[in-house]
Amino acid sequence: MNEKLRILFSFLCFFYVLLVSPSQSNGQDISLSCGASEPAVDQDKKKWEPDTKFLKTPNTVHAPATYQDPSLLSTVPYMTSRIFTAPATYEIPVKGDKRHMLRLHFYPSTYTGLNILDSYFSVAANDLTLLSNFSAAITCQALTQAYLVREYSLAPSEKDVLSIIFTPSDKHPKAFAFINGIEVIPMPELFDTASLVGFSDQTSDTKTANLQTMFRLNVGGQDIPGSQDSGGLTRTWYNDAPYIFSAGLGVTLQASNNFRIDYQKMPVSTAPADVYKTARSQGPNGDINMKSNLTWMFQVDTNFTYIMRLHFCEFQLAKINQKVFNIFINNRTAQGDTNPADILGWTGGKGIPTYKDYAIYVDANTGGGGEEISLQMTPSTFGQPEYYDSQLNGLEIFKIDTMKNLAGPNPKPSPMQANEDVKKDFQGDKRITAFVIGSAGGVAAVLFCALCFTMYQRKRKFSGSDSHTSSWLPIYGNSHTSATKSTISGKSNNGSHLSNLAAGLCRRFSLSEIKHGTHNFDESNVIGVGGFGKVYKGVIDGGTKVAIKKSNPNSEQGLNEFETEIELLSRLRHKHLVSLIGYCDEGGEMPALNPSLSKEQVSLGDWAMNCKRKGTLEDIIDPNLKGKINPECLKKFADTAEKCLSDSGLDRPTMGDVLWNLEFALQLQETADGSRHRTPSNGGGSVDLGGGGGGVTVNISAGESDLGDDLSSEENSGIFSQIVNPKGR
Repeated sequence: MNEKLRILFSFLCFFYVLLVSPSQSNGQDISLSCGASEPAVDQDKKKWEPDTKFLKTPNTVHAPATYQDPSLLSTVPYMTSRIFTAPATYEIPVKGDKRHMLRLHFYPSTYTGLNILDSYFSVAANDLTLLSNFSAAITCQALTQAYLVREYSLAPSEKDVLSIIFTPSDKHPKAFAFINGIEVIPMPELFDTASLVGFSDQTSDTKTANLQTMFRLNVGGQDIPGSQDSGGLTRTWYNDAPYIFSAGLGVTLQASNNFRIDYQKMPVSTAPADVYKTARSQGPNGDINMKSNLTWMFQVDTNFTYIMRLHFCEFQLAKINQKVFNIFINNRTAQGDTNPADILGWTGGKGIPTYKDYAIYVDANTGGGGEEISLQMTPSTFGQPEYYDSQLNGLEIFKIDTMKNLAGPNPKPSPMQANEDVKKDFQGDKRITAFVIGSAGGVAAVLFCALCFTMYQRKRKFSGSDSHTSSWLPIYGNSHTSATKSTISGKSNNGSHLSNLAAGLCRRFSLSEIKHGTHNFDESNVIGVGGFGKVYKGVIDGGTKVAIKKSNPNSEQGLNEFETEIELLSRLRHKHLVSLIGYCDEGGEMPALNPSLSKEQVSLGDWAMNCKRKGTLEDIIDPNLKGKINPECLKKFADTAEKCLSDSGLDRPTMGDVLWNLEFALQLQETADGSRHRTPSNGGGSVDLGGGGGGVTVNISAGESDLGDDLSSEENSGIFSQIVNPKGR
């Protein structure tokens, strides 16, 4: 009997250890909803647990957010927080011999009794500094985001406990620290060595380095949420379009749905298959490709070394030396000269992914701007490849720690935001000055009022003599009046940048109205991207659908261009044109509103697509042109137009794609004898863009020798000046 009791007691002790020990001691991931009192599940069905059992500091405050931003994808973990007014530590059991991914979630909202602008603090993981004098509010404002996620890859250490320390800044009297969510995820070792750009014989060791994820992009494809990531790492991959420099967007490529990615010896957790099934290339015309490039630009912190990981996978071609290209990072050669990039030469076959790691140090004099990393890809002529083109499937940029430090400065606001802040400060100074002068000049005010009365009496004699003035109204934020300029709603009632005529022809919206109509510029509402910024769909006045163009802080289009655009568009009125109905000059965002046509209105596009479905596409041709248009050219033109009419902005082609397709349609028309060419070889042929069964075969246009005089270099330069020109807008 005693033996049975001892066995039962041993089992009870064993199960007790399992219950009280955190699950992370077994190498599993942990997700903490800081400040929460009970477990919760986010929109991806991921479970978040309270943070109390890992928090080793007493007398902390848990506070709910008083405002839920519409752009929050999930209330968990962002609507609860843990507040620290003194140094505080989380201790999380880990396996010291494994690399771990650490994510910190910040939502700088309003918390009871606290001003979020006073929040400045530092964060450390064991002896590694992650953040220093960090302000989540300033960072979110500069990046125009509602929340932040900071992701780190921590190298293996000898410690089996990960200590995360939050320390309020001693440089600010009311400073406090806060955190909304913490994730700790064991990860395989995905890093080894990287080639040092500019020094072909040197490498940088990343296997023992601590890293911060700066950018993670699905090049040529859509956003990939964490729930669809590979290896259980729940990484988010973003579309690369916002980081493309100049108008040379190239074309996006996509493998067929049944195309299989063969990882072979590469870990599946390197990147999900969807990254390798999409790509961005320069396009089918080798002559134009040789005069242009694909360029991405990224803002980074100076005085750090960065790892740029480029992901590649060929799903069109099948032989080496068909497509080779050069890679430049900050104008230094990463792959080129006699050693250009050849994806099939690296992998040995179609559908086999690979990646290349390049290291570069960024200081104040690197890349011209100092705080930028540029990536350029151009075709290579080495070995006389079959096609003059370049390609990229995915991109990641990591910052390497320097002397156990990964912290950078808080970002600077954009010039438009800085100007807006100056205006507000100046307005405050003027109010103070006005109060002092008003208090000291009470007697003079009586005389001033008498003078104003006299001037008013004289002005009445000339009323109506200049009813169409074009004088400028006060800049928003500097006006002492609040005359209503809204022609529809009484919500918008501040001064304007615009002339009286323009202000009378369109409505001035407040920034709160714009944010309400677009759910605070939710990215799911984006229907287009241009050089000026993004275009959002929105709803105003309880149901009116509009398209809202919001400025990009990095755009070269500023206040003067914005005023000119509103002045011009406000006067355009035609039954076949979408008119400007309003604008907003508040907050430095400069949105402009246009009506979004409803389905019930007459649509040339709907009629043309109806003819295309019925096989009567010839009916849309002008009678004077019937019989003169090559059917293949017309079909290509109609296919391009159909893609442009897609309801979803993600399904519509970029302007670069449209340009390439129109140029291809032009060549089909000019080679109406039915001959087919391909670039850059002198022979004819085609390329299978499907990568397998069900793929699409697209003919590639000929090189310069085949085109002859049909399309002169002057015409090329004129038509594609936006693509060839390397300067941004």
